[in-house]
Amino acid sequence: MTADLPEQSLELRSLVTSQGTVEISLHDVPVPSPGTNEVLVRVEASPINPSDLGVLTAGADLSAATVGGTSRHPVVTAPLSEGALDGLSARIDQPLPVGNEAAGTIVAAGSSSAAQALVGKVVGIAGGGMYTQYRAVDASACLVLPDGATARDGASSFVNPLTALGMLETMRGEGHSALVHTAAASNLGQMLVKLCIADGVPLVNIVRKPEQEELLRSLGAVHICNTSSPSFSKDLVEALTATSATIAFDATGGGTLASQVLSGMEKAASATAKEYSRYGSAVHKQVYIYGGLDTSPTTLIRNFGMAWGVGGWLLTPFLQKIGADGFARLRARVAAELTTTFASTYTQEVSLVGMLQPDAFHAYDKRATGEKFLVTPQANP
Repeated sequence: MTADLPEQSLELRSLVTSQGTVEISLHDVPVPSPGTNEVLVRVEASPINPSDLGVLTAGADLSAATVGGTSRHPVVTAPLSEGALDGLSARIDQPLPVGNEAAGTIVAAGSSSAAQALVGKVVGIAGGGMYTQYRAVDASACLVLPDGATARDGASSFVNPLTALGMLETMRGEGHSALVHTAAASNLGQMLVKLCIADGVPLVNIVRKPEQEELLRSLGAVHICNTSSPSFSKDLVEALTATSATIAFDATGGGTLASQVLSGMEKAASATAKEYSRYGSAVHKQVYIYGGLDTSPTTLIRNFGMAWGVGGWLLTPFLQKIGADGFARLRARVAAELTTTFASTYTQEVSLVGMLQPDAFHAYDKRATGEKFLVTPQANP
């Protein structure tokens, strides 16, 4: 270990207990020594994504949480709902590190030439366990940030950018020419707006607040439908007709929104049909659910013909499908457009200790569109 590095650092862990609670706590852990082809990253910035919250809180009721422990090592304890343990059996009584992605400076490296060449570089990394002060990863997992880019710029260089690019790749690969995105004012949604403008892809954005409409229009979005508007159904059909969008990516998951999108697609397709069919249009309509902002059941009202599909979409299986070359191609684009197309904005920054304070965890657990937290592990509590 390099002489000026500490021997221990803080790491956040989440534990589902057999008593039906979730404990989120900080632990002193040894600073890892990098292996031959590994680098040691001083983690300086890491976002809180919805996918992180699934591991962090495991669906516990944080409104009923209590905070114990000490000022340096707080422990948040929150109850799980009745029956929740059945779906969490694989992680009961096993403390898990949390955090999908981060960015920071490489402060030590293994003996391989690839690892040594990265010392001193500011990089984006992914792979879990990022809510920590130091993280060892393979050199190949590092995205070297452009000159002048900070760890804050690169903290969200993996999940949202590659998800946005993956949506477009999926759209093209399945033969569609335009797409629909829900919860469209999120950081991911803003990236997708800029990406679709750059690539000339028609995009229908679904939001739920007037200020979210204004935000997306300021980025150049053309087709924006507000679910809180009395004219939402009409606006949606008009946007789908104008764009011919037949694939949607839904971040909400629950309720009837996926069904409304499929219905709107069917109406748009049927408007130009030359003859009637009791089976509906022959145009295939697809909705992929990739998030769970609404945890209620997904309700489908079957008024959209027979040519349709609803399924799940996750980033990791998609990346496995496109292989190493495809992954490298997408990451190269992220690096090139990190501070433009793929720039992220944050509404609040918190230290590791700050993550476990009531004001913070009540706020980020809301998963409110457009409100994104950045964790700064090196900051003082």
